[in-house]
Amino acid sequence: MATDIAEQPGVYGALLEPASVREIERVARAIAERRPKHVVFTARGTSDHAALYAAYLTEIRLGIPAGLASPSAMTVYGARPDFSEALVVGVSQSGGSPDLTEVLKIAREQGALTLAVTNNPKSILNETAELTVDVAAGHERAVAATKTYTAELLALLLLVEAIRGEGQVPAEELAQLAKLPELAEQTLRDETPAQVAGRYRFAGGVVTTGRGYAYPTAREAALKLMETSYLAALAFSGADLLHGPLAMADPDVPVLAVVGSGPGGVAMSDVLTRLGERRADVVTIGSGEVADASARLAVPEVDERYSALLDILPLQRLALHIALSRGENPDAPRGLKKVTETL
Repeated sequence: MATDIAEQPGVYGALLEPASVREIERVARAIAERRPKHVVFTARGTSDHAALYAAYLTEIRLGIPAGLASPSAMTVYGARPDFSEALVVGVSQSGGSPDLTEVLKIAREQGALTLAVTNNPKSILNETAELTVDVAAGHERAVAATKTYTAELLALLLLVEAIRGEGQVPAEELAQLAKLPELAEQTLRDETPAQVAGRYRFAGGVVTTGRGYAYPTAREAALKLMETSYLAALAFSGADLLHGPLAMADPDVPVLAVVGSGPGGVAMSDVLTRLGERRADVVTIGSGEVADASARLAVPEVDERYSALLDILPLQRLALHIALSRGENPDAPRGLKKVTETL
């Protein structure tokens, strides 16, 4: 897991190579020409969080309604939603889950434009879709996904920006994204996650939270903690946290709050105030200091769209070190395997 995490700056660099960008732009041109009226993502597990990030991008950057499909509606209940004017995107590291493949198959039969975003160009999901994007993360050693997740994020970001640019990622966008590998290296050099991990060795549970582009990060962080440390982790958007779950916040329940400098981070101010009133043990993830926080996992300040690509890095390392401090093996969580096939 540590090796996979450390390879992420290189994965960013490879995806930002001109040949990789051109391939994503080719897919973007095909999508832009079809002008879908809405976008439906289908995914499971870690990839579901990448899809959620892409849904935010789609609605904010493209102005197109977006959402996540419920595969069970089709595979268990036999529903056939009308996908005829949609772009339907399957996001999966392995591309091997039968239910995601079935969603794309049904959508394509109805006339939808279908796209597979995977780390396995030879997968059944890729064979089913009309268009494909290879996130090119390379072999992932640990069961818990790290570099394949961030590769999905970057590939989906490039795709959305290329669609917005009618098939081309703007030069100024690429110039900003070119800084990502070094910013990721800088983030990973910070030893704070290892230092903070010890205080949560005996934690019974944890809450993760964020708003906007940070919400998928909060959900992915919770999953990593559950997978690697068997720590009960609950993820909430900052808004949802105030609608009831805040009641469980107290000094014995750590809160990991993703707080950037953009609109999503600003929207977290009331959440942080309320957590302070509850005397919660809050660790923030972001570029700026937050008053009364127990600790901060620092990341460089970037455009809020890019923040998900950096914010998750110290949280991955935190999950790794908490697992090790609890005597667990984060590379091979009990009861899990790399490819999960759901029907």
